[in-house]
Amino acid sequence: MQITLVRPEAAHRQQALAFRQAFFDCGETVINGSELLDQTEDYAQWLDAVTRNTDPETVSPDWVVTDTFFAEDESGRIVGIIDLRHTLNGFLRDFGHCGYSVLPSARRQGYATEMLRQITEIARAAGMPSLQLSVERDNLPSVRTIIKNGGVYERSFAFGGEQADVYRIML
Repeated sequence: MQITLVRPEAAHRQQALAFRQAFFDCGETVINGSELLDQTEDYAQWLDAVTRNTDPETVSPDWVVTDTFFAEDESGRIVGIIDLRHTLNGFLRDFGHCGYSVLPSARRQGYATEMLRQITEIARAAGMPSLQLSVERDNLPSVRTIIKNGGVYERSFAFGGEQADVYRIML
């Protein structure tokens, strides 16, 4: 299993919208790490926002500099999405530097583990000393993914009536 992290482009439109729809078809309305792709009908608008958020000069005033990547498999199919937030604001203090989701039909194949491994390399190259990630306590596949990448439990918090745990990966 090999994946490549690629920045979203206009050419991804059809595939990105199909990726989004696959979550909805499974009854999932949240796509973690997607920079609100799950809440956007207009791909061009989403792409513009994601692109602007990569630059400190153009990042949305209510957001932080963020790199977003699609994970493509060997055939070029989008199997996941992951983001890297370079800093944390007050809202992100509990949620962390990174969110990710894997296409429902592609889960349990190691994609999330590899996506997170690759994002740690990008974060290290950007000079970040560590990554903080949060996960709902009952999301055991994501907990395992974080631990496989060196995540160490730090603390817990409650959000929306759910317990979540914060892990740190030292880079």
